[in-house]
Amino acid sequence: MALGFLSRLKEGLQRSTQKLTDNLTSVVTHRRLDDEALDALEEALIASDLGTAVAARIIANFRRTRFGQDVTDAEIRDSLATEIAAILAPVARPLVLSRSHRPHVILVAGVNGTGKTTTIGKLAQAWVTEGLRPVLVAGDTFRAAAVEQLQIWGSRTGAPVIAGPANTDAAGLAFDALTRARAEAADVLLIDTAGRLHNKSALMEELQKIIRVLRKQVPSAPHSVLLVLDATTGQNAIEQVRVFKEMVDVTGLVVTKLDGSARGGIVVALAEAFGLPVHAVGVGERAGDLRPFDAMAFARGLVGVA
Repeated sequence: MALGFLSRLKEGLQRSTQKLTDNLTSVVTHRRLDDEALDALEEALIASDLGTAVAARIIANFRRTRFGQDVTDAEIRDSLATEIAAILAPVARPLVLSRSHRPHVILVAGVNGTGKTTTIGKLAQAWVTEGLRPVLVAGDTFRAAAVEQLQIWGSRTGAPVIAGPANTDAAGLAFDALTRARAEAADVLLIDTAGRLHNKSALMEELQKIIRVLRKQVPSAPHSVLLVLDATTGQNAIEQVRVFKEMVDVTGLVVTKLDGSARGGIVVALAEAFGLPVHAVGVGERAGDLRPFDAMAFARGLVGVA
């Protein structure tokens, strides 16, 4: 992972780190990891959005390995980073395009405002840089801004953007885009989708229709279903994953807006709750601000370890 991005990741996590640090103050004053200190540490972890299951797991390990010992602030942070990294390591898996599929079809889902369209643009930019040929589909046909935003990314990256008039049938648009992508031997097809979670049944029907239509051409499509989550929503992200998993077979997560959130701990809670691959995290608006997820770098940034 590039040093520049590591710096931005640490900077982006500052608010989350400060929140955790503030919550750890009562623990550090104890110095000895007795029952009182461990209870305070558990409360600090829960308050930092890591969730009750993660907090219980970490405290159980601390109790087994460090109970009754005198500890410094630095030792607590180092131990926390190690424990958190161990939870995150199994889900830190980059999104790898299958060369047996051409194009590799990616359906991108998430509620409005999470950064789906921007994520698609950033992924396209990364793949263009690698010499691959993406095609983008403006499948959120109810939001003109989403279509325009994707077209800007298409101009920026040189990737074709398939769009239609307002309220066009998203499934038909996706079918036509897949036809074109196959004809042009594109490497990847990225399909933006609507995110109107307030009308869950209509959204579910639309997403499932897109998948049915894609499979008329390519029975294995989509090859990836990415759910984009906004870190600033905190524990609400847990419910969003549950809801979207009911609708479609989510294969991986992208977590955005870590730079604007004090709730970076939610990434750890998601890993513990679902075990879904976290393919990438975002810490800014630039294309280079979305990078593959690194478990140890994230854990150390979260707890403020240099």
